[in-house]
Amino acid sequence: MTPKITVIDYGASNLLNVVRALEHCGAEVVVADQPETVINADRLLLPGVGAFADGMAGLKEKKLIEPLKGFCRKGNPFLGICLGMQMMLDSSDEFGHHEGLGLIAGQVIQIPAQGTNGEPHKIPHIGWNELRYPEKGGNWDGTLFYKLSPGNSMYFVHSFMAVPSNDRHRMANCDYDGQSICAAIRSENMTGCQFHPEKSGELGLTIIKEFIHIH
Repeated sequence: MTPKITVIDYGASNLLNVVRALEHCGAEVVVADQPETVINADRLLLPGVGAFADGMAGLKEKKLIEPLKGFCRKGNPFLGICLGMQMMLDSSDEFGHHEGLGLIAGQVIQIPAQGTNGEPHKIPHIGWNELRYPEKGGNWDGTLFYKLSPGNSMYFVHSFMAVPSNDRHRMANCDYDGQSICAAIRSENMTGCQFHPEKSGELGLTIIKEFIHIH
């Protein structure tokens, strides 16, 4: 039986790339903007590129916030990508204070404008960067990353970064001129990737394949 993945359509600009990657990896894809389709999904993916406030407004306009939360409470697999990961947290400081989905405790803040050496660096953080285990320990056994190794590179494009309240929800980091940036978060059935697995070559596709087939 072909695994079915529901991708939430709330106006996110990277939706088509995500759908193509899922289909390439063997999934049947349902693109959904109806509450009943979201809450009744088998596996749910929240994509996203752009501003936090616009993303939350898109979900609210389509009345998808409560169905999305209800889906996550059921314990089925959920994946957020880029802005979709950031919206999993409580709030963001991007262009003012904005409430998020509150699926994982934490906030989204601006990436520091300089490295730890005091030298300014480019914002947004864009391009390939290596994944690392979180500083407080832990590995990727039993997660969507279990086939990856520290040092594997993924493709990032973002100006704001997630800061989980509890370090145990920090699944992976990357280094940007000495600044530690949260690259992935996880809590039970929910995973979020700050990077774009659909744009990260074969290694990125391994994450998508694991999401499709995870039990």
